[in-house]
Amino acid sequence: MIDLFNPENIYIVAIAALLPLTAGLVIVQVNPYHALVMRGILGAVAALVYALFGAADVALTEALVGTMLSITLYAIAVRSSLIMRLGIIESDLPPEDLLNGLRQPLRPYHLRLELVPYPDQQSLAAALQEKEVHGICFTPTAEKKPVPYEIQTRVPRLYQILSSHLPLEQMATLNPAPEFTPTNPLSTPPPTKG
Repeated sequence: MIDLFNPENIYIVAIAALLPLTAGLVIVQVNPYHALVMRGILGAVAALVYALFGAADVALTEALVGTMLSITLYAIAVRSSLIMRLGIIESDLPPEDLLNGLRQPLRPYHLRLELVPYPDQQSLAAALQEKEVHGICFTPTAEKKPVPYEIQTRVPRLYQILSSHLPLEQMATLNPAPEFTPTNPLSTPPPTKG
């Protein structure tokens, strides 16, 4: 048994005190990547405490599974979930000013903008309908063309973020994705395979 109050063993108390401290820091992180780093530190401190108390097998398991494997899986999950996929038409790329204007309100939420090109407007609408993308950017038809581009999103939270922060009213209009109707040319159903 280790005497924790012995002045020679005070370093064990200091290391053990890091556990609740790092656990608290994991909880209060806003940026998911910072939380991943803090989770790695928490796992390393826990493995060190287990090793100091003589539980080498538990320390090894914590180091391999609790720290390395879980952090890797969390990093993959966070990286893949913090993306706004925007469908565009290959021949009608939006200007860089518009794309930067879209990236700006996404940045505080740690979202990245990924452009997904499609060959024509029908496949672009089908991608939105089939939920391959979160939103689409296209040139509106001639009868409703007050601005060069229209952006539609099917995700209500993205619509809320973009509508409250989109500074480029002269370049694009932002609309929620329309429900499928036979009269709406943008919402044509995807072609049947067969």
